Amino acid sequence: MTDQPAIRLTGLTKEFGSVTAVDHVDLEIAAGEFFSMLGPSGSGKTTVLRLIAGFEQPTSGTIELFGQDVTAKAPFDRDVNTVFQDYALFPHMSVLDNVAYGLRVRGMKRAQRRDRAMKALASVRLEQYADRRPAQLSGGQRQRVALARATVVQPKALLLDEPLGALDLKLREQMQVELKQIQRELGITFIFVTHDQEEALTLSDRIAVFNAGGIEQLGTPRDLYERPASRFVADFVGTSNVFDHERSQTILGRAGEHSVRPEKLTLSRTPQEGEGIHSAPGTVVESIYVGSGIRSVVDLDAGVRVTVLEPNVRGRVDDDERGNRVIVNWHDGDVISLYPPAGGG
Repeated sequence: MTDQPAIRLTGLTKEFGSVTAVDHVDLEIAAGEFFSMLGPSGSGKTTVLRLIAGFEQPTSGTIELFGQDVTAKAPFDRDVNTVFQDYALFPHMSVLDNVAYGLRVRGMKRAQRRDRAMKALASVRLEQYADRRPAQLSGGQRQRVALARATVVQPKALLLDEPLGALDLKLREQMQVELKQIQRELGITFIFVTHDQEEALTLSDRIAVFNAGGIEQLGTPRDLYERPASRFVADFVGTSNVFDHERSQTILGRAGEHSVRPEKLTLSRTPQEGEGIHSAPGTVVESIYVGSGIRSVVDLDAGVRVTVLEPNVRGRVDDDERGNRVIVNWHDGDVISLYPPAGGG
């Protein structure tokens, strides 16, 4: 990576009539970084991607690509390329011709563009399918063709707009691994838009969590999951048990608002002991077998419903059945502070 960011957004704002889709976003994305923009529908993430690509013009603010102001430039004058969810391949062209199309538009000679296109197909392990039509490929293969077509022109940044959203779960998981490998091999800056928090955690070097047109939190996957800065992030990135100010004081003995991840809680018949360990009694209202683990929903006597996720380990005989009395245990170090107490720092 270089010191100069691949993308710099300064005060970026986009309004559609009375609706502010993007609200004064400041962001730097490093060269060679796999960067994800994560958020629910309407949070502004896709609009930011379209502004970077040049498909939309900002109401105010600037967009820089490797130090060059491209705010007013047309999409074809920006050294970026975009991969869409629907792939947008030409059905009448062979896979090879689809990949070589961008080179052809740029006036590259036939032999040279064929050589470049074959190398691009090899990078996604599809060179043996060069003569096929897109309709003869699986969804995952078509997605890799779209990646090859986008990268063959060697853009400085690749923009990916929920490219795995149309794939089934197994294929999506496979493509996540391949996408990360391709990005590492090419060394191109990837900017990835998704509403799937697990996908973002799996792929990204850093993630920007979008909410209401702005960035709620920016950090590594571990930062966002282990140290969410707000209730929104705690709820959106993974599953979290959130305790409001009153319940935090009553159950956790802390002022402010807090959360504890389900996998940080354990169930037992009697309170666990040890430094920093705390317990609260409750009743199991649901127990769900999820293969790799058991997800239990427990109503604490203190008036809070929590979710507990425990691994499906050897020696475990029975799930905690509905109606059973249990003790929920947690460690001080696993309690996340979402907001400082009123009047605090």
